Amino acid sequence: QLHLAESGGGLVQAGQSLRLSCGGSGNSLKVYTMSWFRQAPGKEREGVACLNMDTDGTYYGQSQTGRFTISRDNAKNTVYLQMNSLEPEDTGIFFCNTWRSGTGYWGQGTQVTVSL
Repeated sequence: QLHLAESGGGLVQAGQSLRLSCGGSGNSLKVYTMSWFRQAPGKEREGVACLNMDTDGTYYGQSQTGRFTISRDNAKNTVYLQMNSLEPEDTGIFFCNTWRSGTGYWGQGTQVTVSL
């Protein structure tokens, strides 16, 4: 059974950076396509970044392009989300996610709060 655990969130000021981590246990993450989602207060969860395990291609939401970078370290079984030039609109709970055989796997999330 795959388990995901996010970390690295916190309270920062606008313009600063954070790096989120998603650690996997129970199975290797390198066989999966991994994504990061954000859930802002009162809103639905939305995708912000995706890493395709077959092509190593990366995909970002429109507001994240140029500021966020998704990457992975197979040796550490960890996926990262580097977030630069953070804006108050980036505030929310960030979740990592993957799918296998029709089953979605989610971590517990990590809170990111960006103040002016």
